[in-house]
Amino acid sequence: MSNKKASGKGSVFKPLMRYAGPHIWLLVVALILTVLSVAATLYAPILMGQGIDLIIDKGNVDFDGLVPILVKLAAVVAVTGISQWLMSLCTNKVTYNTVRDIRNDAFRNLQKLPLKYIDSHPHGDIMSRLITDVEQISDGLLMGFAQFFTGIVTIFGTLFFMLSISVKIALIVVVITPLSLFVARFIAKNTFKLFQKQSEARGEMTSLVEEMIGNQKVVKAFAYENESEEKFDVLNKNLQQVGVKATFFSSLTNPSTRFINGLVYTSVGIIGAFAAIGGGFSVGQLSCFLTYANQYTKPFNEISGVITELQSAFASAKRVFEIIDEPAEIPDSPDAVRLESVDGTLEAENVSFSYNPEIPLIENFNLSVKSGQRIAIVGPTGCGKTTVINLLMRFYDVTGGEIILSSVPIKQCTRDSMRSMYGMVLQETWLKTGTIRDNIAYGKPGASIEEITAAAKAAHCHGFIKRLPNGYDTVISEDGGTLSQGQKQLLCIARVMLALPPMLILDEATSSIDTRTEILIQQTFNEMMKGRTSFIIAHRLSTIKEADCILVMNSGHIIEQGTHEELMDKNGFYAELYNSQFSV
Repeated sequence: MSNKKASGKGSVFKPLMRYAGPHIWLLVVALILTVLSVAATLYAPILMGQGIDLIIDKGNVDFDGLVPILVKLAAVVAVTGISQWLMSLCTNKVTYNTVRDIRNDAFRNLQKLPLKYIDSHPHGDIMSRLITDVEQISDGLLMGFAQFFTGIVTIFGTLFFMLSISVKIALIVVVITPLSLFVARFIAKNTFKLFQKQSEARGEMTSLVEEMIGNQKVVKAFAYENESEEKFDVLNKNLQQVGVKATFFSSLTNPSTRFINGLVYTSVGIIGAFAAIGGGFSVGQLSCFLTYANQYTKPFNEISGVITELQSAFASAKRVFEIIDEPAEIPDSPDAVRLESVDGTLEAENVSFSYNPEIPLIENFNLSVKSGQRIAIVGPTGCGKTTVINLLMRFYDVTGGEIILSSVPIKQCTRDSMRSMYGMVLQETWLKTGTIRDNIAYGKPGASIEEITAAAKAAHCHGFIKRLPNGYDTVISEDGGTLSQGQKQLLCIARVMLALPPMLILDEATSSIDTRTEILIQQTFNEMMKGRTSFIIAHRLSTIKEADCILVMNSGHIIEQGTHEELMDKNGFYAELYNSQFSV
């Protein structure tokens, strides 16, 4: 919704109000209810003042006159309570609807961001922005809407009533009270940066916690517990220090404004007392005026508290709007082709790419793949094998050259239709929280249980699935719970076997599977790859001997190309890699 990057308080206020805009009618209703509530509240001191004046002397009270006043007072209290309750409902609805829309837009844009953004930002920090920072916005808006309206209306209402009683004393109140706002503004101005640092420190801590929990087995395997605790202690201490500073400076607001408001109340009491002694005031009027003076100064305290809370909300909003304003992945062109089927041919013409412009990676990459070919990509770590797959799937766009799929440049295809032509099994397994059935059917949601079972049997995971407590309806977490790494990888293989797309990408697809099961899986893969163009990345070169073409990569270039026999006969880099598997 916002199209300008938030860099400060001013730049996040407009987007926040834009999100609140669709619910403006609720704000109008809340404002009307606020006026009604404040009017009733301010009418109460008049009634109490009238009641006090009916207490003429000891034992001399006009009870007949007090009864209607008490009835009116009861009605005023009822009106005040009901209107405040309804006002709270309106402001709560505005706040939570606004925050819901902000969170939806942030998450929606996150799905549209290029992978380079996700790869270059700590995942825990992104989670902190979408959860913790949005909650901070909610708290700030809730206090802002609830107390700001009431405070402003109360100030003008009490001012009107005070002027109607005594212009001179009212002017004294008006002159002194705004000093509290200047104090609050000065303090708030200096706390914004501290709250911003607090949000950043919170994000760093969330990132570390997410990292340590997600990789707890590695942490324990390498006895990294003490180091992780030390890292956490450093971040925790930093958050504590920044939080204490932010809280300390913001907490100065309330006592400072209360001190000034105390001066106002004291001044009114002294001057009003002299006026009452001189006969210019009745005791009831003085009591009424003191009540108004207190009610007049109270909103300044509340508004200063709102300003303090809003500093934290604005700092958090800035971080959330950074995600919303982050440029999305370049959208498909309006005339992009939607692929319904492909023949499996692929051309890469003079392709260049690098993650960092200053560090070249893929240069002048050329490749011609015929329909149904099995293309193996091998080479040392960091040579660009996985990067080639990222480019084929258009997870990253090439910086030079062109990739053509079935005679159509992939930049001229819609991403979702192009990616649906591939089935991927990666070394890193990915499962979602849900049933085994849901995880296998992830790429084909409408699949029947018979189809799912057939795919599981083909992937040789039907046996262990049936041994689970609820079989295919067993619920697992995103990390697979008690499933072994090999079992999780078998589920990912079953997922691809169910979808059976026309092209396959196998990136170390059997790296976590035992040798016996791997042989069975390889046989299934061989059947599945028949008639399908397949790209295979493998470090165990013995698994790709049957490939139609082996690409040997080094430093982003194809340095050798051919079948296993041809490359072995050359006795070059591939032969050296292959023989190194058997050297002791």
